[in-house]
Amino acid sequence: MRGGGGRPRVAIAHDYLTQRGGAERVVLSMLRAFPDATVHTTLYDPEGTFPEFREARIVTSPLNRSARLRRDHRRALPLLPWAVSRLPVDADLVIASSSGWAHAVPASGRKLVYCHAPARWLYQAEAYLGHAPSTSVTGRVLLALTPPLRRWDRRAAATADRYLVNSTVVRDRVKQAYGIDAEILPPPFGIDPAGPSEPVRDLVDWADGYHLLVSRLLPYKNVAEAVRAFRGLDQRLVVVGHGPLEGELRAAAPGNVRVVSGLVDAQLRWVYAHSTALIAPSLEDFGLTPLEAGAFGRPTLALHAGGYLDTIAPGVSGTFFPEPTPDAIREAVLTNVGRHWDAAAIRAHVDGFSEPHFHRRLTAAAQTLLDADPA
Repeated sequence: MRGGGGRPRVAIAHDYLTQRGGAERVVLSMLRAFPDATVHTTLYDPEGTFPEFREARIVTSPLNRSARLRRDHRRALPLLPWAVSRLPVDADLVIASSSGWAHAVPASGRKLVYCHAPARWLYQAEAYLGHAPSTSVTGRVLLALTPPLRRWDRRAAATADRYLVNSTVVRDRVKQAYGIDAEILPPPFGIDPAGPSEPVRDLVDWADGYHLLVSRLLPYKNVAEAVRAFRGLDQRLVVVGHGPLEGELRAAAPGNVRVVSGLVDAQLRWVYAHSTALIAPSLEDFGLTPLEAGAFGRPTLALHAGGYLDTIAPGVSGTFFPEPTPDAIREAVLTNVGRHWDAAAIRAHVDGFSEPHFHRRLTAAAQTLLDADPA
């Protein structure tokens, strides 16, 4: 199964490349560690995800023929087990970047799973939907699909030779869902502050500072609560993101809140560099944005839960609020006004989550599996 010259063949699998999020940034980092790897995914939308993927070799499932599914991968949910089963990977090692599907790819060689989280729609359906599943048509369909999908998901997890997870909370969820003891490997922050910067036209008049929230615009991200928290405050909030709630959030935003989407990395660097602090109100499995903000020396005001407990050093790189409510967020913002943060100390904390560190541990894990392969 060795490639030319006896060098092991490494492939990467990912659920779907249809959006610009932390998991997709991790895949780009994996590609930098294994530049010869082919990426296998169910759906690929070049316009919806990071442009760097255009430089990679991408193999897609039959579902990718549907433009409608490429634009909205959630519509494909009942079909994804079938689609993943039609993504066989012929390589000495496949590294599966998985939030619910990629860990099921059929592999001819070893399989190393990097788990961002067990599927939210199977194990945290109410948080994922933003309401009790029984109260909507989508939720009731999901409830009906959950028992067979969970059985499928647990069988998929059992095909892995080794499991890595991104945080303490995900390690605990993997143990609960699959009975697997996984090793924690935090992902790297994806935005290099030394890269090129490009002003965002809609924000240039706010270049003297604002609070920042960077997120997919989904119910469980609690972006609406943050927007409500700023209503009536003498503080500004910039929301960067895209998702189903975008129209609703734009309509509800008061004059001191602006919503922008579709930013390239150069624009995102400008947005981070001109912010004063990051707001992080969601229950995240890892929570990459505090590290991105920290790379620019900016502190984070975060929900005291989930992956933020791993990535934020209290009093050094940020502080916590107890619950994702407008009142709690507002109090955290007002308490932070005028507080001095040591930008150098914030950057020093973030350096512990650097890409070289991630690459060293990932390649070591991959090599361990390759060395164990008698082929």
